[in-house]
Amino acid sequence: MSQKFQAPRGTNDIIPAPFQKDPIFEIHRWQFVEAQFLLNAWNYGYQEVRTPMFEDIELFIRSSGEASEVVNKEMYDFYDKGERHIALKPEGTAPVMRAFLEHGMGNLGTPNRLCYINHSFRYGRPGKGRYRQLHQLGMEIVGSASPFADAEIITATHDFFSRVGIDSARVMINCIGDFTARSKFSEAILDHISSYLSDQDTETRAKLERNPVRLLDTKESPLRAALQGLAPITDFISDESKANFDQVQAELTDSEIPFTIDPMIVRGLDYYNDTVFEFIDDDLEGLSLCGGGRYDALIEQIGGKPTPAAGVGIGLERLLLTLEQKQLKLEAPQIDSFIVAATEGARSQVRQLAAELRANDISCVIDIDDRNIKQQFKSADRTNAIYSLILGDDELKMNTVTIKNMATQEQHSIKQTELLDWLASSLVQDEDDE
Repeated sequence: MSQKFQAPRGTNDIIPAPFQKDPIFEIHRWQFVEAQFLLNAWNYGYQEVRTPMFEDIELFIRSSGEASEVVNKEMYDFYDKGERHIALKPEGTAPVMRAFLEHGMGNLGTPNRLCYINHSFRYGRPGKGRYRQLHQLGMEIVGSASPFADAEIITATHDFFSRVGIDSARVMINCIGDFTARSKFSEAILDHISSYLSDQDTETRAKLERNPVRLLDTKESPLRAALQGLAPITDFISDESKANFDQVQAELTDSEIPFTIDPMIVRGLDYYNDTVFEFIDDDLEGLSLCGGGRYDALIEQIGGKPTPAAGVGIGLERLLLTLEQKQLKLEAPQIDSFIVAATEGARSQVRQLAAELRANDISCVIDIDDRNIKQQFKSADRTNAIYSLILGDDELKMNTVTIKNMATQEQHSIKQTELLDWLASSLVQDEDDE
């Protein structure tokens, strides 16, 4: 018996709706969200970049931090045939910054506004909303230290969520200061949980001490209890960081973007500083939709000159899961027409008509297997066509086309010379009725 192959665990096939049992992975949903993302990004002046699926592993060690969970546990890495140590990219920002440096994108002036739709790979236990091959949407603004850059990223993200139908999104913001502030805060965390640490084994204690700020993201109840009463990181930040954070808040207020200050927002990667944020959905018990912030040291960490930057990463699967949970309707697109050859003599005219419709951006399908008229109508049903256009001997004699509405089964005839205008008008009307 031949082997039956399946998609690897933690990965998914994104395919047309009739064949996909999980609506999150219906291709039309992905196409809709991606199109809205690129349109929204373009409205703010962000241009798309596409980076390789794998990079030198050192890029992620420098950017994410050698002690990070991403580097230590989640990265897919391997040695290629040239003995180069390669990693499938676990996130999108570092590769974009590498491309920014490699191609001298800042040479013509800054800021640069970049966006991406990205495959990422992380090894972990798969579950609903957690996959080993995941997808991210991202925006990065590179070369501006202004708090208005932070506010622009947050505002553009808010506008994108509104575009796809999520009007209940709210942003949680925090300021984690510069790296001096984080160092002081790390010492305060360790001092605050010293009794908790003393009860841990050597390996666990060393892991917790490696990056104390990340402990604020913990889901472990005992550790969360130990962190109760901890002074917020904003007590440790500089006056400059406070002033910038105040300006971000003022700009969000002016733009009518709802936000809440949350001192527990710190983000999980080492390269963040000052403004950090997460969007949550109040309709779904505070489900996190995305996260981002400022990362002024990242480009320097990967070999460039100090360059301020800010950005956001949006998990595409998480977003589609949210749309599904909110029961937002996203219908699969329909083919405009199926042209039926009612007689053998009409097949040549069918092909000519199909070419004319396609040249005018009206989608159509024709029979290519010499099926009879009954089988062709079945094919029209299967392709989910809006109209069947019927050509037979009578239509050829009269220079007409018989049009059948596949939803109502009503049909009528019009002159072939009127068909393009009729379809253009009727298809627009159908879209308006949805």
